[in-house]
Amino acid sequence: MPDSPQRLFTVTSDTLVIADLTPRRAAERHPREHGSYRRLLALPGARAFTAGNLLARLPMGMFSVSAVVMIAGTRGSYALAGAVTATGLAATALLAPWIARLVDRHGQARVAVPATLFAALGSLALLLCVHYGAPDWTLFAAYAATATTPNTGGMSRARWNHLLNGDPAALHTANAFEQAVDELCFMLGPVLAAFLCGTFFPEAGTLTGVVLLVTGILTFAAQRATEPPPHPRPAPGSPLRTPGLPPLLGVCLLLGAVFGATEVATIAFADEHGHRTAAGIVLALQAAGSCAAGLAYGAIRPSGPAARRHPWCVATMATLLTLPLLAATVLDSLPLLAAALLVSGTATAPTMVTTMALIQERTPVARLNEGMTLAVTGLLGGIACGSATAGWLTDHTSPATAYTIPLGAATTALLIALAAGRRGRLTRRTASEPSAR
Repeated sequence: MPDSPQRLFTVTSDTLVIADLTPRRAAERHPREHGSYRRLLALPGARAFTAGNLLARLPMGMFSVSAVVMIAGTRGSYALAGAVTATGLAATALLAPWIARLVDRHGQARVAVPATLFAALGSLALLLCVHYGAPDWTLFAAYAATATTPNTGGMSRARWNHLLNGDPAALHTANAFEQAVDELCFMLGPVLAAFLCGTFFPEAGTLTGVVLLVTGILTFAAQRATEPPPHPRPAPGSPLRTPGLPPLLGVCLLLGAVFGATEVATIAFADEHGHRTAAGIVLALQAAGSCAAGLAYGAIRPSGPAARRHPWCVATMATLLTLPLLAATVLDSLPLLAAALLVSGTATAPTMVTTMALIQERTPVARLNEGMTLAVTGLLGGIACGSATAGWLTDHTSPATAYTIPLGAATTALLIALAAGRRGRLTRRTASEPSAR
């Protein structure tokens, strides 16, 4: 029998261990096993909500590709398809923080389910409007309705924060796992969407995405035991006014510009070399490098606080982004560009993991979903800006030249991270002076 209500006996292959149900205390008892993904997923309810969240996140990499293929294939206009998806992106940037605020205030299940159902209706409306030849303006209205889709990655990270009781080392592993899931979804999603739309019918990708999204959110929301408690009276003020958070959101904006510009430049570069269909494989290699690095980064025990590691991660990312630029401008080789993106992608996950860890540290718990969704909004805004800038530079110069944008954006993010770290050290030193006296 357990020696107290807070403990239970667990049997491993060769030992009998008394494990504390409080995740932080359990981690302190077994520091060597602390970074294990097996231990992370062994927490009660963790596998169930992770499975539901994985189903719900996979469509995030499917919807935009499916919409472009569906609209361009039936209307014969990539300009219209791009404009429709850009409208949905802008609507998401406006609505996502508001949805996240409702999640924090009223609970994940209570808000996420109706918001997802409304977004699913928007996707189905888009499908029907395209299929039956409705006027173009209906496509914009229907796709804008999908902006109510909740930030499933943010909700999952909030659950880990709740389960792990804010323990930094355990959250490091959880954030690395979540980043690897993000990369996996954005690596498999476009491939799955292209396969469905090309093999069956143009609407197949969108229809499958809707089914996966609704099924995943319903499964995720049903796991009430791991859901963080709502905060009907959230912390006063906006997370934007939280000390140290605005610079991080600026970094997220610039990281989004890295991703958006890299995608457009890679597609244009592959097209210029007569291998446009290979662009998806090349970009998938970048995501694969990030996914592998994220899992490896989460398996090691972090040294020092996240604020100290953050500039180093951004600096590594900026340094490695010189490789795609050299492969495109100097070597002018698509295979070498693919190898360069695979290597440079290894810096993405560690940078994002550390950035999200800092956002979790600095955002009040009562507004955690809102803070993380603001980070995602920054990423989306950066992707839009990076894509537009790279597209303009590609048209007026060359696709290879467009690789200067990711390098420039990452370098600027490094300067912001260094300035924010220096300001934080000065603030802590000033605060400690009165007590020292």
